[in-house]
Amino acid sequence: MTSMRIAFVGAVEGSLVALNALIDDGLAPILVVTLAPEAAHRHSDFADLAAPARRAEAAVHFTGNINAPETVEAIRAAAPDLTMVVGWSQICREPFRAAARLGTLGYHPAPLPRFRGRAVIPWTILAGEETTGSTVFWLDEGTDSGPIVAQRLFPVAPDETARSLYDKHTGALAQLVPLVARRVAAGDCVGTAQDHSLASYCAKRTEADGEIDWREPAEAVLRLVRAVGDPYPGAFTHDAGTKIRIEAARLLAPRGRFIGLAGQVQTHTAEGFSVLCGDGAAIEVTAWSGAASKPRIHVKLAGA
Repeated sequence: MTSMRIAFVGAVEGSLVALNALIDDGLAPILVVTLAPEAAHRHSDFADLAAPARRAEAAVHFTGNINAPETVEAIRAAAPDLTMVVGWSQICREPFRAAARLGTLGYHPAPLPRFRGRAVIPWTILAGEETTGSTVFWLDEGTDSGPIVAQRLFPVAPDETARSLYDKHTGALAQLVPLVARRVAAGDCVGTAQDHSLASYCAKRTEADGEIDWREPAEAVLRLVRAVGDPYPGAFTHDAGTKIRIEAARLLAPRGRFIGLAGQVQTHTAEGFSVLCGDGAAIEVTAWSGAASKPRIHVKLAGA
């Protein structure tokens, strides 16, 4: 394999996994572009890439805007053969994409062309998908729309959580990134065009979208808890003005076991407390934060 000069861009846990995979495979980037620590609040799964980059003797460039002229110039000055973007939430414009001699590869935690866009891991669980995938592709002017270079598909478990699915993706990522870098270095730069007629798009999610509406069926509430938990901000509710993050829950009783109002705390259990949902089924909250004790009467309905 001829030597490959790589510029690497990222700022989250998955970025760190990919960077370490390149370093461990003898493909340490010459330049790492990332967020400064003071901008860590932009990602709930922020990871420090500067320290491992410097240990691997890579230059580090901090930016909050991947398309800023000074960022593009920093990449051009490094004269990379290839730029790899893993875990960066901005659209990469043409000057950035063209800064490397061979172009720019991106990574997306979805089975492209399906599930383009934002918050893909939560949406995968919320949509009840049974299969997902990790994809490396050439960036173009669209959103996750460029030719696919490599893709790994794997199942989504019925009880999948955001963390377990995130870890499946990073496991695939650790294999895909060095594999693709070596393929490109060997002259295999061809990707397979996506079938845009099969594309679907995920909308942005905010922390506020994690608020539980107890009028929903128990299954929907449990799915939300699993979908937006660690490493994301989490599902939450309120009790007497206190915000409570619901970290783990499970079905406790079917419809008819408890009679009450949606959102009403029904019992205290050995591991937590139970709450009635809109379909009459009750869930048991087994892990939570933000409250010193178990809620006693009624948690707030979303929008109420």
